[in-house]
Amino acid sequence: MGKKTTLPGRRWRGGLLAVAVLTVAGCSGGGPVSGEAAEAPADPADASGTIKVLTHRTDLVQNGTMARYAKEFNKTYPEVTVKFEALTDYEGEVRIRMNTDDYGDVLMIPAAVAKNDYPKFFAPLGTAAELGGTYRFSDKTEVGGKVYGIAQFGTANGFVYNKAVWKKAGIRQWPTTPREFLTDLKAVKARTDALPYYTNFKDGWPLTAWSNNIGSVTCDSEANDKLAGAVSPWRRGSELHVIDSLLHDIVEGGLSEKDPSTTNWEASKGLIAKGEVATMQLGSWAITQMRDAARKAGSDPDDIGFMPFPVQKGGKFCAVLASDYQQAVNAHSSHKAAARAWIDWFTEKSGYSAKEGAVPALKSAPMPSTLRDFVDNDVTFVERSEARTGEVNAIDNAAEIGLNKPDYRQKLVDLARGAQKGSLDDYFADLDGRWDEAARAAGS
Repeated sequence: MGKKTTLPGRRWRGGLLAVAVLTVAGCSGGGPVSGEAAEAPADPADASGTIKVLTHRTDLVQNGTMARYAKEFNKTYPEVTVKFEALTDYEGEVRIRMNTDDYGDVLMIPAAVAKNDYPKFFAPLGTAAELGGTYRFSDKTEVGGKVYGIAQFGTANGFVYNKAVWKKAGIRQWPTTPREFLTDLKAVKARTDALPYYTNFKDGWPLTAWSNNIGSVTCDSEANDKLAGAVSPWRRGSELHVIDSLLHDIVEGGLSEKDPSTTNWEASKGLIAKGEVATMQLGSWAITQMRDAARKAGSDPDDIGFMPFPVQKGGKFCAVLASDYQQAVNAHSSHKAAARAWIDWFTEKSGYSAKEGAVPALKSAPMPSTLRDFVDNDVTFVERSEARTGEVNAIDNAAEIGLNKPDYRQKLVDLARGAQKGSLDDYFADLDGRWDEAARAAGS
């Protein structure tokens, strides 16, 4: 079983979901692209013009945070004017715009764009050899040896939890197995007034975060790549069997909300902050948001903790590091040098990832304070390989499962709570059959 790790004390002070690239038809692009690289300007004076940055962070645009970043950027690049356009339905709106040439100068790569299509839409930023030594997650946007995007930041994956609630339940150590995790949730239910686990079923997207634990079970950076084939991903003992069985058993055991169709993401922040909910599976980006909610609720923000997925290898936990949105330069931009200057500055100099409590894309930067408990307790960080993401996503889409969509886990929850008929074994067998058939058809 391995050693158990003592639950960290309340000493922390101390934010976007890792988005997987899906192969979805729909973006055809506008005019032809030249393949011209977006090179970093050798001198600040070489970058000029007005650039538009498309972002999903409507909150940071509305509260003036992005404008303040632009003001700092202008201290180095005074000849560049940065304008922001925040989009509430970022994925949907940008996907439509990419049928033309007009989709900003800098943008986050939408999930709808197939990895192999990146050269059609984005200017190369350099070679994998050039950028791989500087940035984490560069292989996520590597096509044909060239890199087309640089991550804003990354996220570690695990469970956000209320330390005070778990302590009240008599739990002093992180669970090391799924069975121990379930036992601990039962203790929360028996000894506190808190709901042990919150699924965020209705909003859906939080359920996709469970897929970001692929690699945590076996401590294997290539675990996601190994799905590229007729490998029966839900076979007994596999990563997805362990991950999805835990979610199923939480719900089947009555340890989550009675009616998941009534969940609310924004409300969930306050619920865990006030100790009305004990645990949620999310990326480490969520820690700062939950702590902010605690401050607003008059609760102790240090009560918000983060624990790894309850499996150990060699007596140690592993946590997968996955990329958040990757910033790219529009292949049709007339100001590629200025756009690249913004990306480099924002990634390396803005302090954005540290403020968000996120894993920095810059390899030389330290881990954030939000992950201090992981660092102090020797949790092994595993950077997820994206070498075969295109193949995996092609199989996933052909099988119509959606590893990075909420639907199949919503069905899993419905099976567990009896809202749909069927057994977990039969469901896994169906998923395996569809996956393997799609893989064989694709020649994988």
